[in-house]
Amino acid sequence: MNIRKPVRGNDHYTEESIQVARFCKALGHPARITIILMLLEKDSCMCGDIVKEIPLAQSTVSQHLKELKEAGIIQGNISPPKIKYCINKKNWHLLQQVLKQFLDMI
Repeated sequence: MNIRKPVRGNDHYTEESIQVARFCKALGHPARITIILMLLEKDSCMCGDIVKEIPLAQSTVSQHLKELKEAGIIQGNISPPKIKYCINKKNWHLLQQVLKQFLDMI
């Protein structure tokens, strides 16, 4: 993994630097950090379970879950009519790697 080497045809950003930015943007709200910590502790839970723990409206929690899911940090398994959320283990490992590499550079 090399966050310094630019993507072919793009002199400014590498795939890894784009991924670091995507992860950091998703981590940029305390509610999302709290959600991640809950999922790491409980392995998985439904949106309603998260709403019970975090003093936010269900629609707000859903928006935070959407941001985390779009960044690839979490994933949702559909069990109609609900979605069970959990950490995306593969991307969590990647997140740890790219952030470590990035922080080791500065």
